[in-house]
Amino acid sequence: MKIPFLRKKRTHDVRFVVITDDHSDIHQWSISRGTIVSVSILAIVLCSALLFFTADILTQVLYTSRLNNLKENNRSMVTLLQDLKYRLENLEVDVTQLGEKDRALRTYANLPLIDQDIRQVGIGGFDLNKHVDLDNLIPEFDAKISELELDIDILSRQVKLEKESYETIYKAIQSNSDLVSSVPSIRPLNGGYLNTGYGYRRDPFTSERRFHYGQDISGQKGMPVYATADGKVAFAGYKGSFGRTIKINHGHGYQTLYAHLNRIMVKSGQELKRGDFIGEVGNTGRSTAPHLHYEVHYYGTPQDPQSYFFTGPLR
Repeated sequence: MKIPFLRKKRTHDVRFVVITDDHSDIHQWSISRGTIVSVSILAIVLCSALLFFTADILTQVLYTSRLNNLKENNRSMVTLLQDLKYRLENLEVDVTQLGEKDRALRTYANLPLIDQDIRQVGIGGFDLNKHVDLDNLIPEFDAKISELELDIDILSRQVKLEKESYETIYKAIQSNSDLVSSVPSIRPLNGGYLNTGYGYRRDPFTSERRFHYGQDISGQKGMPVYATADGKVAFAGYKGSFGRTIKINHGHGYQTLYAHLNRIMVKSGQELKRGDFIGEVGNTGRSTAPHLHYEVHYYGTPQDPQSYFFTGPLR
């Protein structure tokens, strides 16, 4: 068996000697201390370099994986934001429709309309510089967040305004329930279409420019005509150029007139409820085709009947 041992020379070299058990074979190597130090330094450098590059590769792999995850998450978030944006747009349509109904209800409850500038409600103290830092992986992401925040802020203010308005209307209606039943508020025909509106027009018989105090609604002869509010029949009969005509007093200054009827189904003094069948569309009196001439008066002053069609405008 060979037994290795070291023998240190005075020259500061390191000698490696290998002797067999029977001393027949001896091998020795001498290495200077400088060489050992150099080799050690080289080994350390190589190990450090290996660790550095290994760590860099692992970091790059982990970073790429993390980056892909973030991009996927951001794509999902952008899709979600787009869906929220779509839903907000639908809500804005609903709020607009609520505003239209609010105007109708305020007329119905005899309340002043909300000023358009107030209805816009503004954006108040919203900070457009707010943004979310997501490493800018998707450049338009911050803009989408800011846009949504702005839309939600405006929508919240509009909803708050409508809620307050509806509470005011509700209280007014509660305190004026008898007035509500007296205000003309439905279409006198279930169908038909607008022929001639309220305002100046050329007379179909004389071609002179004259003021038309009602709403002409074209329809087929025999179509049912309905009372537009509770009231009492003030007149039911033939009235000159109006032909067969019905006048209804609704109270609180409101009166309606239905002219050119084919048949009259009520009589003077009869009590009516909103929606009661009172007659049929006709072509009597000074008329060129079957239609209903409908007027609304408030304390004797003619009003635009379309302002009282709370179920929506005519087609």
